[in-house]
Amino acid sequence: MASVPQALPPRATAGPAVRPGPPAIARVRRRRRPSGEPPALPRQLRASGKWWLGLSAAVVVAWAVVVLTGTIRYFDVADTRVLQAFAELRTPVLTDVAEVAGLLATERALHAMWLGNLVLLVAFRRWRHLFVWFGVVLVVVNVAAVMATTLQRPRPFEVELLGSWSGFSMPSLPVTVLAAFLVSTVYALVPPGRLRTIGKWVVCGLLVLTALSRLYLAQDHPSGIVAGAVLGVAAPLAAFRLLTPNSVYPVRYSRGRPAHLDVSGERGDAIVRALQDQLGLLATHVTPFGLAGSGGSTPLRITVKTHSSSPAGESYVFGKLYAITHVRSDRWYKLGRTLLYGRLEDEKPFHSVRRLVQYEDYILRLFWEASLPVPHPLGIVEITPEREYLLVTEFINGAQEAGEAEIDESVIDQGLAAVRRMWDIGMAHRDIKPANLLVRDGDLFLIDSAFAEVRPSPWRQAVDLANMMLVLALRTDAERVYARARRQFSDEEIAEAFAATRGLTMPTQLRRMLRQQGRDLHGDFLRLLPFRLPPVHIQRWTWRRFGLTVVTVAAAGVAAVVTVGLLGSPL
Repeated sequence: MASVPQALPPRATAGPAVRPGPPAIARVRRRRRPSGEPPALPRQLRASGKWWLGLSAAVVVAWAVVVLTGTIRYFDVADTRVLQAFAELRTPVLTDVAEVAGLLATERALHAMWLGNLVLLVAFRRWRHLFVWFGVVLVVVNVAAVMATTLQRPRPFEVELLGSWSGFSMPSLPVTVLAAFLVSTVYALVPPGRLRTIGKWVVCGLLVLTALSRLYLAQDHPSGIVAGAVLGVAAPLAAFRLLTPNSVYPVRYSRGRPAHLDVSGERGDAIVRALQDQLGLLATHVTPFGLAGSGGSTPLRITVKTHSSSPAGESYVFGKLYAITHVRSDRWYKLGRTLLYGRLEDEKPFHSVRRLVQYEDYILRLFWEASLPVPHPLGIVEITPEREYLLVTEFINGAQEAGEAEIDESVIDQGLAAVRRMWDIGMAHRDIKPANLLVRDGDLFLIDSAFAEVRPSPWRQAVDLANMMLVLALRTDAERVYARARRQFSDEEIAEAFAATRGLTMPTQLRRMLRQQGRDLHGDFLRLLPFRLPPVHIQRWTWRRFGLTVVTVAAAGVAAVVTVGLLGSPL
């Protein structure tokens, strides 16, 4: 690429050498969490979960004792007495009712329930709950089948069997699977709170009704039904509470994005306590802020106390809450981009929440030290080790997004100077869009450095310039932005920027706003250029992309085979 013509005027600076920090926020002495003290949001089974696990352990121990000692005859005697008592109550009407009530534990009903849950979890993209559901099904079915075939307990004796019966009966496999399915449905599809409490009572009623019908029809032993119900309830209850806790993977049906976590209740209290312990900030309120422009974290506005000399006594700081869900989403997002396009640069995923937050804080401090117009970094707060972290920065109070603010020539110059400054220090923002450009009192601020890159390729730097010009032109016009850009960039640099930028390389929000306005700003800039460069191709095939594609297709095929096998296997 040719050098910049000497006739260009001196470049504008990106801002003052030292920007003022946030208001005088009150600080208290920080508290180090003592060794052994649990974090703010530990995973909890709670008392009911421990109770059910204790019952399941007792069932396994009792089964092992019976297998080793051969004392099943004592259970047979007791079970037969119970079944004989039920047989004395038989009437034609009750028999019809029992047969209808027992339909829920039939193979066809269980398969329909499994398929319905699969469809709903996929439709709502609740992948974590779906994987736990798969695990629960595999564990419960296999463990119950092994226990039943090892003990080989036949159907009840001395009582006429009225319903169908197949397989061994300790524990009752239909009751075990039904209990596991019903409990999994409640934890995977019903929001926590009053609705989930009602759902648990409904599950309890259905299990009791099914158990009574199978006892009435003499399809199972009472001890087998109890053992099956205990195992079927305990396994999914423990799995969902430990692997999909409500505080991390909430079940909700609002239109909000999955990346936006609920900060009320337990999590909000944990954030307030962690801010005081780790940063010395006295927080009073934690509220979501700017959710529409954020898809990879939970942005928060946090009210904190200031020094007594402050007239209001309160100020704000900004927080970005990251959890393990965001790391996994980032991993899948980057995998998809690599498979589809191959060459979007720096698509290596983060492997922990800690690394993700550390990287963004590091980038933000690099920007700050380079005098770029970014919020003042205030530090990192650990909510739960390796699972949830909060990145805290200055809050740009009273600012508007660039897509809504008044854009004059001074703001245009500041935006272009920010790109030039990033070029000079060898960095790229990689996510320049209206939501990440804030304007307050004629000053422009660049936020959200999560995707920024150190020592990017010239192609990636050129994309930043084009996206900045497009964002600034949303509220002005291409002619004005182009004229101001020529004061800091050459025509060759601008032409390269628009040769590298089109479609996918523009952030989703920017593409959407361009469509809403019905303006072809990209074409307007191309018409203003004295010459054009050939478009830069994005698609690139590498051995890494080829290998990832093969592995992904093979994994999808295996998952499909396993799903079909589970749907077609007898219970």
